[in-house]
Amino acid sequence: MGRITEDLIRRNAEHNDCVIFSLEELSLHQQEIERLEHLDRWCRDLKILYLQNNLIGKIENVSRLKKLEYLNLALNNIEKIENLEGCEGLAKLDLTVNFIGELSSVKSLQHNVHLRELFLMGNPCADFEGYRQFVVAALQQLKWLDGKEIERSERIQALQNFPEIERHIREQEKAYCLRRAKDKEEAQRRLREEQESEEEEGRPGFDGCWHAADIGATLPTSAASQDHLQAPETPGGEPHKKKSGGGEDDLEFWNRPSLFTPESRLETLRHMEKQRRDQEKLSDKKKKVKAPRTLITEDGRALNVNEPKLDFSLKEDEKRNQIILDLAVYRYMDTSLINVDVQPTYVRVMVKGKPFQLALPAEVSPDSSSAKRSQTTGHLVVCMPKVGDVITGGQRAPKSGKGTSDGGREQTQERSKQTEKLEVDPSKHSFPDVANIVQGGKHRPRRVPPEPELTPSEEDPDFEDNPEVPLLI
Repeated sequence: MGRITEDLIRRNAEHNDCVIFSLEELSLHQQEIERLEHLDRWCRDLKILYLQNNLIGKIENVSRLKKLEYLNLALNNIEKIENLEGCEGLAKLDLTVNFIGELSSVKSLQHNVHLRELFLMGNPCADFEGYRQFVVAALQQLKWLDGKEIERSERIQALQNFPEIERHIREQEKAYCLRRAKDKEEAQRRLREEQESEEEEGRPGFDGCWHAADIGATLPTSAASQDHLQAPETPGGEPHKKKSGGGEDDLEFWNRPSLFTPESRLETLRHMEKQRRDQEKLSDKKKKVKAPRTLITEDGRALNVNEPKLDFSLKEDEKRNQIILDLAVYRYMDTSLINVDVQPTYVRVMVKGKPFQLALPAEVSPDSSSAKRSQTTGHLVVCMPKVGDVITGGQRAPKSGKGTSDGGREQTQERSKQTEKLEVDPSKHSFPDVANIVQGGKHRPRRVPPEPELTPSEEDPDFEDNPEVPLLI
């Protein structure tokens, strides 16, 4: 059973920033709602309310919606027009395809002086003889009925014949009410039989078939009721047995003839809910627990796994002596859903529970590794320094005043020759020689070469050598 809850209203009020007290338009169609409630207390500023294609059986709890202008209750189970006197601003009412048989209940709309449009097509009362003339005469404020404009001559004629039309409508209402009462009794009896059959099936020792005494006890006695319900039999004439396949039961339900009543709509809803529950149970049984993916072999070798199917790149940074993994994680994924584990021979990243594992080409130091996330692309960058290399140190060669390429090559060769491995032997110098830190040769001050003198060009005819003007720098 669908109910109108605060959460349901907020989810359908996104256009109003999920604020419900100032909501002016609300759409709650196709929500399987069976009762109108809470709207007159939570959303008093409503102007447009869509409630079509639900299972609402009565108009209620809307009398406080003073600003309501349009109410759509099409395709519901409403049997009577009532409780709309408080909707002072109501201008359009849609009750298409309901079960309104009391046509005289439209007189309750006489208090809605602003009502201009009314839709009653698809209701039992729309088949009454004199239906349109009765509504036109009863509601003189109407301008349109069932999408057709009401002309002045039509209203004058309806008012002249109103007493006779009203008497005829009352007779048809009584006949309809009698038929409707029989349909309700029949629906209640069928519902009791279904409940009893379910209880019988649930008892221990039930063999899945109905005995002759049981069938005879449930057979209808009147001829009218026999037209609505018959004892189910197989094509061979044998008593009906419980079918093993759910598809056959579903096919039988949809092929079974039934009247179009509010009870039949509710029965259809219950059948669909039961079918949905059975499918969920069946799907739960069919679900198989996947075996955990093998990430490490028995001999301890790490496998390459990319279950989240993400793009990645692995490169070595020789300058900083490290391995860099760039994993294209989804840009808007929360970082809390990512878990990084760096081991000496492999790196593992869990993305929403799915493993991404990559074997490394060299051994790395997990303690010195770092993982960062790009704020623009969302990529995950894992930097893993290598281990096992010899730490080297050397003296820097003095900068040469000349910036030629030959000098740079010579300087590189001298630096490579001067490179020495650090000694750990305590018998040798355990501390650096402070006296030899500064190189023996003293650095000579760099002299700025003299600037070439600017000589005027004799070819320029406008040039004049003025000794008082300083030279241009």
